[in-house]
Amino acid sequence: MKLVSWNVNGLRAILRKNFLEFLEQEAPDILCVQETKASPNDVEQLWPGTYTTFWNEAQKKGYSGTATFTRSRPIQVTRGIGHKAHDNEGRVLTVEYENFFLVNAYVPNSQRELTRLPYRQKWDRAFLKYLQKLEAAKPVVCCGDFNVAHREIDLANPKANERNHGFTQEERGGFQRLIDAGFVDTFREFEPGPGHYSWWSQMPGVRARNIGWRIDYFVVSKALLPRLKNAFIRSGIVGSDHCPVGIELH
Repeated sequence: MKLVSWNVNGLRAILRKNFLEFLEQEAPDILCVQETKASPNDVEQLWPGTYTTFWNEAQKKGYSGTATFTRSRPIQVTRGIGHKAHDNEGRVLTVEYENFFLVNAYVPNSQRELTRLPYRQKWDRAFLKYLQKLEAAKPVVCCGDFNVAHREIDLANPKANERNHGFTQEERGGFQRLIDAGFVDTFREFEPGPGHYSWWSQMPGVRARNIGWRIDYFVVSKALLPRLKNAFIRSGIVGSDHCPVGIELH
């Protein structure tokens, strides 16, 4: 089973680029997208009929949002985390299957002046509690744009970004609490080294020189590790400032 996650930075925009080509070539069993910035009525659903699509839209039009494309109809679909203060931006979409929950997440950005860092910290704590509640029932796969580089090897210039959004101690600590709670960063099960990124600034030449950040992840319950076959980053796929990431499960 191949699971893929991609922050598309606007589904309508990427549909005019390479989204359908990517979907056909990659052929994931499930694709989770973040930052859709759209509702189902805003796009022509031209993707192959083999996928059913579930949406969680932000109340604010053209902002945030998640969607999950799946070949297998899930048992249940849940929008949000059941916390009114965090559920109006379309950031979490959960689909339940027989053997696991799949959580598609677009974690809030702390913003350039860290104006949203206090909210981000509250969100991180509430989100972890949500994942742990799910895990009490069955294993969890969680993927998406976490808007944080966890360790120094997860971005090209760690020293220059120590107090910048996406690499503050508070944000990194929030991700570390996920790990401490027993969730596994799947990519690091296969690749321990630096230089592997999933987001690049849109400034000229930055992506070509691979001056990037790894802020898109698949984390899984430890119970799923025996089924984890591979984890990957599709850095060659353009169309968004992020690239797709994914895992394969036996």
